Parts: sequence; C-alpha cells; structure tokens
Amino acid sequence: FASLVITCALFAGNSNAIKDPATGIKFADKSGGLPVFGVGVRSKGPIKVYSVACYGSSSLKKSLSELSAKSEKKEALETLLKGAKKGPVTFLLNFNFKVGAEKVASSITDSISSRFSGSNDVAKLKKLLCDGVNLKGSTAKGTTMQFDCSKGGVKVSLDGKNLGHISSGGLAEAFCGVYLDGKSVSPALRQSCLENCCKP
Repeated sequence: FASLVITCALFAGNSNAIKDPATGIKFADKSGGLPVFGVGVRSKGPIKVYSVACYGSSSLKKSLSELSAKSEKKEALETLLKGAKKGPVTFLLNFNFKVGAEKVASSITDSISSRFSGSNDVAKLKKLLCDGVNLKGSTAKGTTMQFDCSKGGVKVSLDGKNLGHISSGGLAEAFCGVYLDGKSVSPALRQSCLENCCKP
C-alpha cells in the first residue's frame, strides 16, 4: 500500500509536466515558484541542440489569458516580450546534443550582442558559461542551463549549480529578446507560450 501511495504521488507530481514535441524532453510545470509558459527547440540546421522552457510571473500569464492567440497574436506577442523584460522570467535549457564550452557560450552571447551594447556584461556572461561548461567537459545530453532574468540582472546556473550573477538589467532584457522577440532563436517557444497562456 505504501509503495502504491508513493507511485501515485510521483505520477501526480509529473502530471503537469510539459514536453517539447521536437525532442521529447520534459520540463516541470513550475521553476522557482514561476509557472511554465511554453517550450520550444533551438535547432542548428537538422540538429536539435536543446529544448528551452520559459517560466514567468502569474500576473503576466493572467494578462496573456485575456488575449486570443489567433485574432490578437501580435498584441499577445508584444505583451509576452514586454512582460518578460520586466521580469521575473526564467529560461531553462535542456541539451539534446553535445556541445563544447566555447561553442555554446559563443552561440548564446552572440545572440545577445546583437540586441545589447553592453559588451563588458556580455563578456562576463561568456566567461561564466565557458568556465562552467569547461569544468563539466561539455554540454552532454541532459545537461541543464538556467538563466533567471530580472531588473537586477541575470543569474546563471548549470545542472542546478549557481555559476554567478551579472548585475545588468539591460543584459536581462536582451536575453528575453533572444527567445521572445521577432527574431527569436526558437520560434516554437514563442508559439508554445501563446498556445499555453492565451485563449484560442
């Protein structure tokens, strides 16, 4: 009976998990108290490099729930990006493909550089990522990388271990743009956020 209770509890705990259909990778329905908005894949050509989940505030999710994902799509996407930039928002990456430290750090920071002029802050982020991944060797399949963005800056974690915090609101806003603006590196994530948070 006890084992049955435990099994049921585990099943219930995973019942609200959200899965990226492109990779099959699952994400929890909450991160740090923030509800999940959507999931998407980051691809390079035919390679599905990682899946990414976006977590945001309940108030932003409520605002999105009042908009239609179809007839008010433009307004919904603008609300999503603007609200994310105000924070708090978390982007959780789960790697599906092995990538070296320099390559993954450059890929992320190059996307930020085109949206943000604070080169010193971008360089700090790149160093955090390079140093963290180098200690691990690479982003092997199953590696997680988390970015907690707020007006206070960006907190970076690798496999749940805190790598550091960069105090730069501009960097945090640019990071939100990487995944949620019109030139998103994961269009599937933006669409998923609308499908999960907005009315039809």
